[in-house]
Amino acid sequence: MSTLIRWCRFNMVGAIGMVVQLALLAWLNGWTKRHYLLATAAAIELTVVHNFVWHLNYTWRDRRDGSAVLRRFIQFNTSNGLISMLGNLALMRLLVQGLRTPVLAANCLAVLVCSLINFCLGNKWAFAPSGYTASNAVAECPPGR
Repeated sequence: MSTLIRWCRFNMVGAIGMVVQLALLAWLNGWTKRHYLLATAAAIELTVVHNFVWHLNYTWRDRRDGSAVLRRFIQFNTSNGLISMLGNLALMRLLVQGLRTPVLAANCLAVLVCSLINFCLGNKWAFAPSGYTASNAVAECPPGR
């Protein structure tokens, strides 16, 4: 599968994941009595799990290896989860507290900023063919190189 097709699939899953994350954030933000950083962290982790399942079965289905699902989940959660969590939380704090951006709008911006790095790490590490490492993934980004 070409990188362009995979990138389009990644973005489609990401768009669905963004809707899931925003819906979870809206619900959790009200449920946690406006603790937006706690609500953001929970929404991100639930969305990372959602996206992993879709990426495993759709975006990178040609690279599925039944024996490697747990390893791929750990790598995906470590890479995409960590980038999403740290990037989203830092940007949310900056945008919401610093710039007074509404919570959902700030979250949209944060998700978009993190997506390119997440694709690279997913494509070249979490769902990579054998022999790739995280350092290979960063060195070979952006997509199309």
